[in-house]
Amino acid sequence: MAVSPDDLSRPDTLTCPACGEANAAVLHTETAIPVNSCLLVDTEAEAIAFGRGDMAFALCADCGFAFNAAFDQKLAEYDQRYEETQQFSGRFVEFATDLARRWVVDYDLAGKRVLEVGCGKGEFLVMMADAGIGSGIGIDPGVHPERIDNAGHDLTWIPDFYSADYTHLEADAIVCRHTLEHIPDVADFMTRIRAAIGDQTDTVVLFELPDVQRILDEVAFWDIYYEHCSYFGAGSLARLFRRTGFEVLDVQREYDDQYLVIAARPSTTPAGGAPLPIEDDLEALRSGAAGFGPGYRSLIDRWSTRLAEAETSGERVVIWGSGSKGVSFLSNLGGGRHVDAAVDINPFKWGKFMAGTGHPIVGPDDLPAQPPDLVIVMNPIYTEEITAELASRGLHPVVEAL
Repeated sequence: MAVSPDDLSRPDTLTCPACGEANAAVLHTETAIPVNSCLLVDTEAEAIAFGRGDMAFALCADCGFAFNAAFDQKLAEYDQRYEETQQFSGRFVEFATDLARRWVVDYDLAGKRVLEVGCGKGEFLVMMADAGIGSGIGIDPGVHPERIDNAGHDLTWIPDFYSADYTHLEADAIVCRHTLEHIPDVADFMTRIRAAIGDQTDTVVLFELPDVQRILDEVAFWDIYYEHCSYFGAGSLARLFRRTGFEVLDVQREYDDQYLVIAARPSTTPAGGAPLPIEDDLEALRSGAAGFGPGYRSLIDRWSTRLAEAETSGERVVIWGSGSKGVSFLSNLGGGRHVDAAVDINPFKWGKFMAGTGHPIVGPDDLPAQPPDLVIVMNPIYTEEITAELASRGLHPVVEAL
């Protein structure tokens, strides 16, 4: 049950959704934040009036799982207005294409059938087909089959949530990328996946999701937002898999250590395999949690000062990245009143507005008409790509990354 941030003073009131122990404590709160960051919003007024909820970012001392104790699933919306794809970034496509290829090779999926739960816009399943899988099924309420070029592959798209209606679907591999962090009852979800596999113990299960260790260590408050109600480190992720009936084959960090990837198979033994060295992270998580509060206040002060100075000197400021990081960044900075616009390379976002703050979303080709003096990059991994985009248009502003 969701609770108010004002009612979270006793750690014993919080039960961990991953391990079930009542030993979680809140380390960070935010109130009245946008409940969706990636929905396409048509008008500034609609964006400013966007629905809001609270964040009570809690960490379980027993298993290391972090979660929003104030999350209310009724407030979250996922449908075809949800525009989360990163497919317009060459840097991201390079990473995803390589990951698809490695998974097909490493887990012998050539010619096999893959089910992707939470397939987004379907690009990754197409990449796996390009890498050699025989067929695939993608399930996601936000999938747009009309936007996907199957390129002759045997791929099926289901615009829906994964539920008991689809547990009959059989596959040699179940892929789930950047979806588990949107699920509040993670133990129930993984138990459902395990039950659907049944006695097909050669099925490989491949997940990818953000790493909470980096969020804590870097005090990346822009990576904490309402849709993400569940946050994993390497240890809490592996422990959840074992607890719900899987043997963990591998856990790695990817994409400049921003993401975790895990490979597992159904287990017929309770232990689910011996822990991997990467799972020994509870002390690191606790250390990161202890420093998050002071670090958060310091970063808010730093960026508030930086933006105020830019306004005083008459600089035009834009952020680059209109997705979840951008929404969280602007919301935490009091609405980002010193920021003029958000830039995005995804053409489906052009002409839309940022949830919660109402900033217009523009494309890179709009910038020469009103050249920015300062560009704040929402993800440092894209800094080189963004600098090149600016230079190709004759723009050379100051570029600073979060």
